[in-house]
Amino acid sequence: MRERYGSLVPVDLAPGVPATLVIGYNLAVTILNDPERFPADPRIWEKNIPSDCPVLPMLQYRPTSVHSAGAEHTRYRQAVTAGLAGVDLHAVHTTAERIAVSLINTFCEAGTADLISQYAFPLSSAVVNEMLGCPAQIGQRVAAGMAAVFEGVEAQQGMQMFSEAIVELIALKRAQPGDDITTRMLNHPAELDDMEMVHQMANLYGGGIEPQQNLIINTLLLILTDDRFAGGVLGGGLATRDALDEVLFNDPPFANHCPSYPRQPSLVDGVWLPAHQPVIISMAGCNNDPAVNIGEYSGNRSHLAWGAGPHACPARSVAYLIAQDAIDQLLDALPDIELAVPTDQLTWRPGPFHRSLASLPVIFPKSPPLNVVTGQS
Repeated sequence: MRERYGSLVPVDLAPGVPATLVIGYNLAVTILNDPERFPADPRIWEKNIPSDCPVLPMLQYRPTSVHSAGAEHTRYRQAVTAGLAGVDLHAVHTTAERIAVSLINTFCEAGTADLISQYAFPLSSAVVNEMLGCPAQIGQRVAAGMAAVFEGVEAQQGMQMFSEAIVELIALKRAQPGDDITTRMLNHPAELDDMEMVHQMANLYGGGIEPQQNLIINTLLLILTDDRFAGGVLGGGLATRDALDEVLFNDPPFANHCPSYPRQPSLVDGVWLPAHQPVIISMAGCNNDPAVNIGEYSGNRSHLAWGAGPHACPARSVAYLIAQDAIDQLLDALPDIELAVPTDQLTWRPGPFHRSLASLPVIFPKSPPLNVVTGQS
């Protein structure tokens, strides 16, 4: 792509849905920091998109900071960041450890597991549910609905399932407030109504489960298949954060996203971008731009895995902590874990946005359950 097109690549997000993919790092940073020329509001674009378009559920307008601009963006963003600002990272660390140990105990005596369905997905879901004050029975429906939206398969039904579960959660939190993100957002001066709350929660769940799961799994895959990490992390030479930093550069959980829609035809880097046609940032492509990628990842946080500018992920420190805890707990408990199949037999899930395996089967020596309180066997 780079050799043929340079930094801007014409693509189809789905049949008959053209877009421009940005694979140049410096150009992506410029676009992400210029919401006046490149607003995130898709409403004009989506008028001509069929309702059954598989990418529409991910891109269509919702009253959230992700899909809005100007004062509307500021209002939603402030409510979300205020909700996240009250999160106690020490409590998240304790929660993630506890959930990780309880999940490891469900498969450690079997000697085999699928780390997505049995570990990364339920861990990400449970931690997000706890931060949002969401009971498990509501959270299960939320997770199932979000999975359908990300897959683009029965996405409309998935969003319906998700919305109904969130309405139930909002009613619960209005009746029984707690020390959680949902309650803080409900009490914010922005005075979000129930519909607005549903959409903010969709973003929080969307960002807190699927990409979190992918970050954990993609990093575990690197550790289990790359000798630099397999020897280093388990042997104490390299830290988990080194593997995380490399994955955030080379294999980010969102490969392509951060959509914007030029207000008017724009000449950028010698290419005309049509008005109101999606401009999608390829985080994977930009991170690997030879102009900026020098192959040094340890401690390097210049990647675009969290986005940049006014729409950058507001929960990156929480996400990083959860991923590190999940990986550390698993490798501490099962240090001899290895892939159950060759890497070329692993299947990546379809979809233009995420970078996600369908499963990650592993084997390991059977191990007794860990002590849930201390995390020690």
